[in-house]
Amino acid sequence: MLEQYDGYVIDLDGTVYRGKQMIEGANTALHGLKDQGKRLVFLSNRGNISRRMCHEKLTGMGLDIRPEEILLTSTVTGMYLRERHPGEAVWILGEQGLAEELAAHGVPLAPKPEEAAWLVITLHETLTYAELNEAFRAVRHGAGIIATNGDRMFPGDAGDSIDVAGMIGAIAYSTGKEPDVVIGKPSRLMAEAALAVLGLPPERCLVVGDSLPSDIGLGKMAGMGTALVLTGSSTREDAAASEWKPDYVLESIQVLLSL
Repeated sequence: MLEQYDGYVIDLDGTVYRGKQMIEGANTALHGLKDQGKRLVFLSNRGNISRRMCHEKLTGMGLDIRPEEILLTSTVTGMYLRERHPGEAVWILGEQGLAEELAAHGVPLAPKPEEAAWLVITLHETLTYAELNEAFRAVRHGAGIIATNGDRMFPGDAGDSIDVAGMIGAIAYSTGKEPDVVIGKPSRLMAEAALAVLGLPPERCLVVGDSLPSDIGLGKMAGMGTALVLTGSSTREDAAASEWKPDYVLESIQVLLSL
């Protein structure tokens, strides 16, 4: 495996850490890959934090990485809006991390929901009715909907937790309008962004993650190799029954260095 791939597209939640806890051996594996000259990009469906916040978390866990090696859905959403809808104001259903990342990409925030061209929905762990109603008003007044991702759950400190799909469901069901764009894995937007950072052809890259539809699905769609780790949301039985068949099934990311 180490001879076959020069670039590694690595998921975070359930692959490198679970909640605030680094997965055993992840630090050693990632430093080992870098020592062998491999190129890394951390590709996550997290949209409620900024790249700065994620970089601080990872370096605080002892990882030696650059901010440019991190691509969150908040990051790719900012890229998408800057490139395809420049100057169009957005309202967010999410937390400060998303607002920070959009601002870093020059995306303006609407002064009130009724003036937004887009509603951007991400994970919101402190959601209130007032915030949900503001998002509802934005869509009722014509805003399009961009979701940072469509995941139903993520592995948190206390176990599996509701993800962005719960926020999307509330808005879609109440307004009758589905998202116009879903940014996160397994979308081509995320694959293209990752390959641009690595600067490699897809066949020289390996996606490493714990989600069959998000991580393995992205790799298969983009023509990259795929490795499922069993430290997150999927089991060997899930992999055997899935339409997305990983090229490798690993107990954890730590195993990468021995293959």
